[in-house]
Amino acid sequence: PEMRSTGEVMGIDVNFGMAYAKSQIAAGQNLPLSGAVLISVKDEDKKYLSDICKPLIDMGFHILATKGTSEYLSGLNIENQKINKVKEGRPHIIDALKNKEISMIFNTPRGMKSLEDSYIIRRSAIEFSLPYYTTIRGAAAACMAIRALKEHNVSVRALQDYYKGI
Repeated sequence: PEMRSTGEVMGIDVNFGMAYAKSQIAAGQNLPLSGAVLISVKDEDKKYLSDICKPLIDMGFHILATKGTSEYLSGLNIENQKINKVKEGRPHIIDALKNKEISMIFNTPRGMKSLEDSYIIRRSAIEFSLPYYTTIRGAAAACMAIRALKEHNVSVRALQDYYKGI
C-alpha cells in the first residue's frame, strides 16, 4: 500500500515490481520510462547505489548526481553527470527541473541542514509532478516498477483471482 494524504492505495500483482508500479499509478505518480534521474543520497545509502544505478543505465536512463554522490558513483565506474546544488551556483538542480531535464528524483537527506537543502527540490518535484523518493528502498522499488512497466503490459485481475482455492 501507498499512503496518501487523501487515503491509501494498493497495487497487487504476482510480480513485486508490477505491484509497486500499480500502486504508484493509483497514487497518481507517473513513473518515467526514460530520461534523467537526479540522485543525491546520504553517505550510508551510497553502498546501495550500484544496485540502483546500473539497472537504470541498462534501461536507458541518464544519471545526474550531486557532488558527493557523483564522486562515489565515478569511483564505481558508473557513468553520471555532476549537477550543482542551488547553493553551488548555476546551472543547478532547480534550473534543470525548470528546463524539464529531470524525470525522477532519489534524495535521501540526513539531518536538519540536509532537509533544508532538500526543501526546494521537494517543492519543485511537486510543482512539476515528478516522482520523488526519499528512501533508498523506495528508490529501489521504483526501479523495479519501471523495469516491470518496460517489460510487461499492465493487467487487471480481480482480487479473488489471486486467491483461488483459499
